[in-house]
Amino acid sequence: MAILLPQTFMNAAGDSAGPARGALKAPLERVVVLHDEIDLPFGEVQVRQGGGLAGHNGLKSLKRGFGDAEFWRVRVGVGRPDSTDPEVVSAYVLGRFREPREEVAALIERAAGETERLVEKLDE
Repeated sequence: MAILLPQTFMNAAGDSAGPARGALKAPLERVVVLHDEIDLPFGEVQVRQGGGLAGHNGLKSLKRGFGDAEFWRVRVGVGRPDSTDPEVVSAYVLGRFREPREEVAALIERAAGETERLVEKLDE
């Protein structure tokens, strides 16, 4: 087992995650990616394998780096701004949370718990 924290921006995560997966000879079905998800309300966490990329540039980069999109995802809901303007959306996801610190901490705890459960399941 290995944990990779790419030192790239999320939009280029595949540039480091793809080669790391290759060096570790990790099968794609054992790769877990945690990422923000504006299509989920703030506080919601979902786990799934594969699926669409929904315009998420980080997921697009990972698909390019891995050669496929069938990796596991822990989708961490951050909510969506009241605009579809790409600049507003970009500023929203790159900015600080607007929610109270306690709610952000609880979200991180939920995401960590779901990730731990998934890793344990994959190790069975």
